Amino acid sequence: MTTTYNCTSDDERARGLEHAQRAISEKKCVVLPTDTVYGIGADAFSPQAVTMLLVSKGRSRTMPPPVLIPRVNALDGLATDVSAEARKLAEAFWPGGLTLILHAQPSLDWDLGETKGTVALRMPADEIALELLTLTGPLAVSSANRTGQAPGQTAAAAREQLAESVEVYLEGGFRPREGEAAVPSTIVDATGPLLRVVRNGAVSLDQLREHVPGVLGLGEIPMAEEEPVEAAPVAETHSGSSVIEPKDPEVAEMPAAQAPARDSRP
Repeated sequence: MTTTYNCTSDDERARGLEHAQRAISEKKCVVLPTDTVYGIGADAFSPQAVTMLLVSKGRSRTMPPPVLIPRVNALDGLATDVSAEARKLAEAFWPGGLTLILHAQPSLDWDLGETKGTVALRMPADEIALELLTLTGPLAVSSANRTGQAPGQTAAAAREQLAESVEVYLEGGFRPREGEAAVPSTIVDATGPLLRVVRNGAVSLDQLREHVPGVLGLGEIPMAEEEPVEAAPVAETHSGSSVIEPKDPEVAEMPAAQAPARDSRP
């Protein structure tokens, strides 16, 4: 049975968090406030729960949800090969509006969809969300809406779209809070040798570069590093003369990572 809890009341908030924790353990979905918009969450380590989340939104496995975490040090338990630059950004902007795409720990038993071996991680700056994450551990969380519709900015608005597919709705008031702009998190791909922004959002490029000057902006391409021109093997022409062909410089390509959907990451 779907239940909404008014989390602006301390007593009802405690009951709502308890019910939400139980729902997560039973592989059901919950709706929770974040610092950007409301999200629909499920146990990140349960393929059944993640499938239910995707079905509730009307989304396929090609659009995997990100994972919200309760503390910065959870980063190393979920991701591997975390660069010093990515760690600097996490320490500077978590909790907050920054999502990092990283290589997922291969030993973890989870299935978020077609992630190509990556995971998108974020620590939200929302008290209710962090309380729930502390109780449940990492959650797969996507914006609380049907695909193609506007993300819910209250639990009531989310319920109009998601209805009985969600077990618990945690109502914490309007998100983002009054006076704050409705801006999604900035997404940075940290799977390659250079960090690059793949979605602009709450954290500006200038802010990122204060901590990691080499971060590439959205659509920016790194300058090609030219290799010294080397003499190619001498090839004989039909006339018996010789020609020398210079070796072309190579342009390094960034590895492909989990592509962000426009409304998929709160």
